[in-house]
Amino acid sequence: MTITSALNSAMSGLRAASRASELVSSNIANVSTPGYARRTLSVSSSEIGAAGGVRIDGIQRHVDAQVIADRRLAGSEFGYRSATTNYLSRIEDLIGTPDQSGSLSARLADFENSLITAASRPDAAERLDAAAHSARDLAVAVNSVADGIQTARTAADREIGAQVTRLNDALQAVQLLNSQISGADARNADTFALQDQRQVLIDEISEMVPVRMIERDHGAVALYSTGGAILIDGRAAEIGFETSNVVTPYMSIDDGSLSGLTINGFAVNTTSTGGRLQGGTLGAQFEIRDELAPEAQSKIDALARNLVERFEDAAVDPTLSPGDPGLFTDDGAPLDPAAETGLANRLSINALVDPTQSGETRLMRDGLGSVAPGPVGDSTLLNALTTALSDPRVATSGSFGASALSAGDMIASVASQLGSDRLREDQKLSFASTQFYELTQRELAGGVDTDVELQNLMIIEQAYAANARVIETVDQMFDSLLRI
Repeated sequence: MTITSALNSAMSGLRAASRASELVSSNIANVSTPGYARRTLSVSSSEIGAAGGVRIDGIQRHVDAQVIADRRLAGSEFGYRSATTNYLSRIEDLIGTPDQSGSLSARLADFENSLITAASRPDAAERLDAAAHSARDLAVAVNSVADGIQTARTAADREIGAQVTRLNDALQAVQLLNSQISGADARNADTFALQDQRQVLIDEISEMVPVRMIERDHGAVALYSTGGAILIDGRAAEIGFETSNVVTPYMSIDDGSLSGLTINGFAVNTTSTGGRLQGGTLGAQFEIRDELAPEAQSKIDALARNLVERFEDAAVDPTLSPGDPGLFTDDGAPLDPAAETGLANRLSINALVDPTQSGETRLMRDGLGSVAPGPVGDSTLLNALTTALSDPRVATSGSFGASALSAGDMIASVASQLGSDRLREDQKLSFASTQFYELTQRELAGGVDTDVELQNLMIIEQAYAANARVIETVDQMFDSLLRI
């Protein structure tokens, strides 16, 4: 080996060691940066004529595409299950349990107890007042559950609007990065920082909509939802949605009163089965707004209807004429079977006995249709009202089957169904959480390891020192030659 070739080898080695140390420093500095992928220097031996050395072939960005793809899908499922589980937990809390003072079961028990207490002393005005107040509290409790369901629907609708905005922004950003990466690739420029940014954006998109990424020419990528929608392939798709100010029980996507999704102006299916953008947090909000919440609303409406029917019966209160509202009403009107939707929101007690509306509570003893006070010691009607609550009746609507149930049994059935749904979602959430965590850990295991990077830095320093020693030796040899 000549002195010149030794010097060339040492100089190229110094350049490679310097570049490698820069990469190690960058890896360590960005160990917690989202989307950052570990970089390493790719080198090989170089021989140009009689001179040798180290040739820098390029920089490698280390990612496991399959692990990232699986982690994204697991993250979509985790976000989806988290949203639906949180919704079911909120509705379950609204209904409450029998041991909670404000629950539906507790309000019904209070009303029943107040009727029994009033029947024991029908002449006591304060006991009649207490019974009327308990009836009103029960109606208000049903209203609160129904209003909470619609509040959840409204919140879901607004969240859909916010997510659609973020989704469109992220897709536009990915389109721009695709263009920048392709341009840089054509110039043989470094595109790794741009790829890191794009990975973060695709992670954000996949949380809302589960996607599959497909590599295109010159470093660009295409994104397809697992439901088959093209989100970006060259140009980014435009997702359309119109937010509603308030969602009511009478609004649905089927009648056009609630907005669905469009992709580039074309309407797409948003159901939990067969939806083009199903899964992820966006799909979860559509399922809450259009499926889960309306199903819960129908259960509460059926419960409210059953409550109205029990006390609208002339066999319970003989003073009622056909078409007269009973103790519980549809906002003051008798039950209209064709207008059951939203009944739970409108449920109220008859103004004739409502103390807050200057009603006469003695009508609970004498009958809503009575025009004059009856015998103050007559508890017949109060006993009949108590019996009406506990008598088994087959529900005329809702998913209660053909079994005859008391009012308390119907509330327990609603609570049980929602509790079962929440427990089932909890189990699915637990599995999704475990899967997402394990895949995230696997992805991190292939990322930057500071211990390994520090070891690499020590090796680089040794290589740098060795090459520097060669240059120093060459310098000494030249000095010796010059002194001859």
